[in-house]
Formats: sequence, C-alpha cells, structure tokens
Amino acid sequence: MTKPLHPISLALSLSLLFHSASPIFAAQPPLPDARFGAVEAYMAPERAAELRVGWDRMIIRWDQRQPDGPDQWLVPEAELERVNTALAAGREIVVLLMGTPAWATDGHPGGGVPRGLYLPVDDPGNLWAGFVRRSVGEYAGRIRRWIIWNEPDIAPEDFGAQFEGSVQDYYQLVKTASLSARQANPQALIHLAGLTHWHDVVHNRPLYLERFLAVARQDPTARAQRYYFDVVTLHIYFRAETVYELITAYRALLRRYGLRHPLWLNETNAPPMDDPQYPWPYPLFPVTMDQQARFVIQAAALALAAGAERVAVYKLFDEIAPAPGADSYGLFRPDGSARPAAEAYRMITSHFAGVRRAAAFIQPAYYVIRLDRGSSVTRVLWARRGQAVTVSLRASPGAQAAMLYNHLGQAFPLERVSANYYTLTLPAAECPQGAGCVVGGAPWLVVETFQRH
Repeated sequence: MTKPLHPISLALSLSLLFHSASPIFAAQPPLPDARFGAVEAYMAPERAAELRVGWDRMIIRWDQRQPDGPDQWLVPEAELERVNTALAAGREIVVLLMGTPAWATDGHPGGGVPRGLYLPVDDPGNLWAGFVRRSVGEYAGRIRRWIIWNEPDIAPEDFGAQFEGSVQDYYQLVKTASLSARQANPQALIHLAGLTHWHDVVHNRPLYLERFLAVARQDPTARAQRYYFDVVTLHIYFRAETVYELITAYRALLRRYGLRHPLWLNETNAPPMDDPQYPWPYPLFPVTMDQQARFVIQAAALALAAGAERVAVYKLFDEIAPAPGADSYGLFRPDGSARPAAEAYRMITSHFAGVRRAAAFIQPAYYVIRLDRGSSVTRVLWARRGQAVTVSLRASPGAQAAMLYNHLGQAFPLERVSANYYTLTLPAAECPQGAGCVVGGAPWLVVETFQRH
C-alpha cells in the first residue's frame, strides 16, 4: 500500500515523487484501450464507439438458453449481432455465465446449485459442465473470457442473493467451468464472480475470496491449475477512496496464498440522486450528477494506481427507465441523453489510455495519481476533504507542453509559475454531515506531452 508522506512541504514532497520518474518515449497504442470498459455497452454501440469503450460485459443466462430442458438452445438473434458489432469496433466482449434453470437444480431456479455438479466434467449428468462447454465452444475464437456467476458473497438469506450454494459449491462451480471451458477452447480464461466485499464486512464474516482460497487449498489438484481461475473480480460503489483501499487489500490477500492473479474492477459507479428526470429521493449515499462524474475519474485513477488490470463503469446506458424513486446508473439515460459522467468517462479513455505505469501520491488532504503513458504523462489531482488545497506540482523533466482539463472535458493552457512548477488549487469536496466525503472534490487532469524521438 502507498502510505501517506509526512507533511513536509507540498512543493518539496511533490518534487521528490515526480522528479525521479523519467518520461517514456513510445508511440501511443491505438484506441480504444482494452483496460477501460463499460457494462452492457452493446446496448448503445454508437455511444460506446464514440467514447472509445475498450471492453464490455455481456450476460448469458443458462435459464434463458435452456429454459425447459437440455435439448433447447435458444440464442437471441440480437446477441450475435451485438457481439459482432462490438468486436468490429475493437471492444472485447467478456461473458458472465449464470442462472440455473428449474429443471437443472434441486434448489431454487436461478440461483440453485446445478444438479450433478460434483460428477466428472465428461459425465452427461454434470449439467453445468455441459452448458459451459457449449457456451464457450459457440464463441471460440471470438470470446475468450468467462466470468463464473455473480456476487456469490451475498448470502442466500440476504436481499440480492444470486447463488444459494456454499463456498465449496462455488469452488466446484469454478473448477468445473474451468475444465469444461478449456475442453471447448484451450485459450479460455476464467474470471471469478464479482465480489461486493461489504456483505462480508457487515455480517462479520471472513472475506469470500479468503474462504474460497481456503477451500481450493484443500484440493490437491488446485495449485498446479492456479486454483482453476485466472482473474479476481471486484464490484465497488459510492466511496471513491475505497477503490484504492480494497484493490490493495485483495492483492495482498492473493499474495498471502502465493498468487499473482490479475484483479479487475468490473463494476464501479456512484448513482446520482438529483437527476431531474430520475430523482432518487432516498439515496444510500447523497451523490449529485456532478459528483458522479468526479467519481468515475477518481475511481479509474485509483484502480490503476492500486494495480487493477482493468476497470469498467456500471453501466453505459439505462436501457430501461428505473422505477419511480429508484437508483439509476447509466452514463446515458433511457432517452439517449448524456449525464455529466459520460464526458468524465471520455476524459478517461482520452487521457488515461496507453498508461504504462501508475503511481499514487497520497496526502491526508489530497491525491495525486501519476499515469506514465509513453509520449505523455497524465496526473490526476483532487482534494479529499471539505477544504480547498493549493499545491505546487513539479513539471515532468522533458515535458514540452501541458494542458489542464477539468472532469467535464473543458481544457485550459497550463503555464509554469516558475521554471519547474505549476500551481493548482484543488476545489473542496462536499462532505454532508453524517455521510462524510463520499466523493472527493472536482479533479484536475494535468496532461504533459514530450518530444518524440
């Protein structure tokens, strides 16, 4: 974890951090950058292309493929078109598999443990293996990544539960999916289900990932197979600072088990309460549309600095209007109009793309995230508390020019106040009494470019 530095002087400490980092002279990769995604971007492909979305998550439900029995295989025509459109635009599709049909479980439809789960994967009675094998084989060569279920850390008795099996059952679900998927496509990659984290914290349980790894460790075949998964997945909402904290904590947990698996932030957002078209009068946390836009930038910057391999906002487009008084997440509303967060997302795909190295400089009053991008450097700065902060930011050695952007995409020339420094005032965060500073203050993006060699 990056620890806060002692408060010497802002100018001195910033100088120490950034003077040591030498610029990288390399061509920018072509956009879109695969690291930045938006869930269900296929619902609005033109918007996705405009914002340069790099990857998309699509759900394939078993209970929709085979609702009435194993002889069915119902593939919506729109699904094939959506996949082809996304791939043609350079967006990787990642599929989430879930949803047990009633005929395939002795439990509840949708979340019940599949019948025959503990049989060998080649046994026809292992219904889950058959579904995974057919799904992966159908898209071999086009889709490589497969997420196994969703949020199993929500206990069956809790609201929002989606899997009613034990941790042992979920491990077997993953193991079976891994073995059967690679029969259909040896290049398939298996992602663990997105974890909410807070359901374990609230109920005073060990973290689900830790319980999962403890079960996996008992399997003598697991270590040789990297525990039968390739990527850990998190879902983090509302409080921007927890993005860095949780990703760092989960990476440390993996290291304790001797693992170096990548970690993805598959869902993140802070739905607003003040959209006049879709007001949310009783929010879990009070967040405005402008704060949602700030959150999108802060979360992506913190995720990269914490070591996440990819990050995605949930979600690009609200295809269906929320019920009156309910929360609404989309960067775009059902009528296609954009929330401010859409422009914030554009700042990410424009000025975070091509990042080679990311570093966090954390002070009690503010953040600075440095993103080395080859021929340019982007630094993202924002206040953490309810007071504005003025910082002196050392210019990167070799920088030829600098531009300043706010979180809504407005650009301003940035001049040095001396030979080596810029001075910026970071606006205060709004911190309602009792809610704390859910989202930091409005961020600035300082983008420096270097002469190509």
